[in-house]
Amino acid sequence: MHKKSSRSRLGTTWNHIKRDRQLLLLFLPCILFYVVFRYGPLYGLIIAFKDYSVFSGVLGSEWVGFEHFITFFTNHDFWMLFRNTLLLGLYTLIFGFPFPILLALLLNEVRNKWVKKSVQTFSYFPAFLSVVIISSMIIDFLSPNHGILNQMLAAFGFEKKYFLVDPGWFRPIYVISEIWANTGYESIIYLAAIAGISPTLYEAAKVDGASRFHMIRHITLPGLFPTMLIMFILKTGSMIRVGYEKVLLLYNPMTYDVADVFSTYVYRKGLLESNYSYAAAVGLFEALVAMVMLLSANAVSKRLGGNGLW
Repeated sequence: MHKKSSRSRLGTTWNHIKRDRQLLLLFLPCILFYVVFRYGPLYGLIIAFKDYSVFSGVLGSEWVGFEHFITFFTNHDFWMLFRNTLLLGLYTLIFGFPFPILLALLLNEVRNKWVKKSVQTFSYFPAFLSVVIISSMIIDFLSPNHGILNQMLAAFGFEKKYFLVDPGWFRPIYVISEIWANTGYESIIYLAAIAGISPTLYEAAKVDGASRFHMIRHITLPGLFPTMLIMFILKTGSMIRVGYEKVLLLYNPMTYDVADVFSTYVYRKGLLESNYSYAAAVGLFEALVAMVMLLSANAVSKRLGGNGLW
């Protein structure tokens, strides 16, 4: 009976492959990309459990088990890195998540096409700038000598501030720059979701005398909710994975205590100090924590609202 069922499933699968062979051929480059560039490099993670030597190679290096993980967990920098990474990711999620939604709602209410396109172009523009350019703009903007913000403070009689060497300012600067850079680009997703809401709902609401505010509250926001939920889950999963580029360009020894995160630590240990196995162990730990957070957020979302990524 079991063999018959297995043969039946195999036959059904083969029939699906035969029927959709043209679509599967189109999908083949995507599969190859993930196999070669995404899953293939995972093989190198085994150096996290070895004392890697460039002369012995990945397979020839000596196994050390969890030694690098234990060294990292007992390092006095561990909790500082964990706190900094978590707080930067958490602040970016809490303060940055609502802005694309608000921008999409506002743009949806604008009836003048010229104004709407101008605002969209202006808000999308920062997403096309590289992290280096954005960081350079931040440094110039906050410069104590020629920065426009300090010039404005001086004009109003306030003392100039050294924003980039003051640990208290690093997190606000990072979070605000993330909001500025990503709000416009992420609002495209919400605008697409709004475009998918049936116009008949708005027409029926108009007939019933609903105002624009009531239509936003009772039609647009409920229609956006599934998209908001998916975006929130994705952002929660990447919360612990703070990119190293901007932090690396903006921090300095004066702000290490609040700015140093896992990714910058991996960069220093791996590339600058050539401690590849230790850096791989830290990177693997970061990835595992991110995966746990993504799975947890997805499970909570499914339990509360019935929607999830899978």
